[in-house]
Amino acid sequence: MLALAEKGIEIAEPSDLIRDPYVFEFLGIPEDKPMLESDLERALVQQIEKFLLELGRGFMFVGTQQRVTINNTHYYVDMVFYNKILRAYVLIELKTTKLTPEAAGQINMYLNYYASEVNDPDDNPPIGIILCTEKDSITAEYALGGLSNNNFASRYVLYMPNKEQLIAQVEAVLKKRKENENES
Repeated sequence: MLALAEKGIEIAEPSDLIRDPYVFEFLGIPEDKPMLESDLERALVQQIEKFLLELGRGFMFVGTQQRVTINNTHYYVDMVFYNKILRAYVLIELKTTKLTPEAAGQINMYLNYYASEVNDPDDNPPIGIILCTEKDSITAEYALGGLSNNNFASRYVLYMPNKEQLIAQVEAVLKKRKENENES
């Protein structure tokens, strides 16, 4: 805590800038309303300044639906940013469902393309973030594990949880931490 108070938040590697969850309350979307990925993307772009603040320090907006052409087939990265602190492209794949292995393969393909075709010599390897409504640690471990790219999955929520939900989430984290300490 003292180091954090003295130095502030230090961003040295990609995992230092990934949040989980991201809070999209600023979009004003009802929690119980189903939405399409394109609707989520459009809402985020309309509120890009607030979205950049939610992402964190050093992010610059590059664009949406950035085309990736592989073997005469076009694919589209939902959102592309550049992080000037890490000197790396940050590719975001939006999912209005839970994390799937297919999403991990998709973002990994985009990262390989960016590393090979888009990065300048001074750029660091690109970073991929799958923003999804649900993410369990086991699926994330198997879907993202063993990949050489900087792949992350983070949940997003449309609203901050109420007091009781926050207390339950903190208690769950503390319980898990205690279990991990007991195993060590």
